Amino acid sequence: MKTPPGLQALIDDGVIDEVLRPLKSGKEASVYVVRSGDEVRCAKVYKDMAQRSFQQRVQYQEGRKVRGSREARAIGKATKFGRKQQEEAWKNTEVDALYQLYDAGARVPRPYGYFNGVLVMDLVTDADGFSAPRLGEVELSADEARAFHAVLVRQVVLMLCGGLIHGDLSPYNVLVGPDGPVVIDFPQVVSASGNNAARTMLLRDVNNLTAYLGRWAPDLLDTWYGEEMWALFEAGGLLPDTALTGQFTPDESEVDLDGVREAIEDARQEALIRQQGREAAEEDW
Repeated sequence: MKTPPGLQALIDDGVIDEVLRPLKSGKEASVYVVRSGDEVRCAKVYKDMAQRSFQQRVQYQEGRKVRGSREARAIGKATKFGRKQQEEAWKNTEVDALYQLYDAGARVPRPYGYFNGVLVMDLVTDADGFSAPRLGEVELSADEARAFHAVLVRQVVLMLCGGLIHGDLSPYNVLVGPDGPVVIDFPQVVSASGNNAARTMLLRDVNNLTAYLGRWAPDLLDTWYGEEMWALFEAGGLLPDTALTGQFTPDESEVDLDGVREAIEDARQEALIRQQGREAAEEDW
């Protein structure tokens, strides 16, 4: 196939030898199957900010560290240099997370390097050597669903122990290899301690997986792993090998601040609508 512009520099530098075929194209990047020596790998070519459509970037970036004070000031002022640094930080986030999680023993593709905006990593394959399907594309037995759920919950724990939350975990960000599920796609990874929405995103990640796998194993729908692991994390008691039960009893004495804020906003909007109605009626009168 014709070599994509983003990969020609890697061929010129000897990082890869050949582009075999496109694998997928998404909101954040295009992924290609490439050959490097005798190894078949994949190369993720990140799209420029102007080409991407990923929403709510500010919410995901809260709490992320910027490498230098000059860069941080530029990003805060939204200068041209700052936008460029923000773009680089967005791309580097996945690279850094992937290396960190792979070193921690998480089930993620092995990274081989980041070159000129391209991440080279393992190609996850099935038992026959073809590109592995996504979790959302396979049929499972109840026992397989339970086993996959246990593996994926453990991956979420490993991430959380490393201070990270995937932020967009779903059956379509999990590949099914011959040894089980592999988690992919980390550009939106969230700081567990520095992002105010961290708990919400963690629960959403776990609930997405539980709801999907619960189609085959309905007993999973009665578990509360997200709430359990977050409570342990907040208390400083969560370790990579912590045994979880899936049981959780919420503290009903705690005030639901988000619920209170929503109720206040609903009341404010209702009052505003009623006030506008009264004013319109007076004008008509």
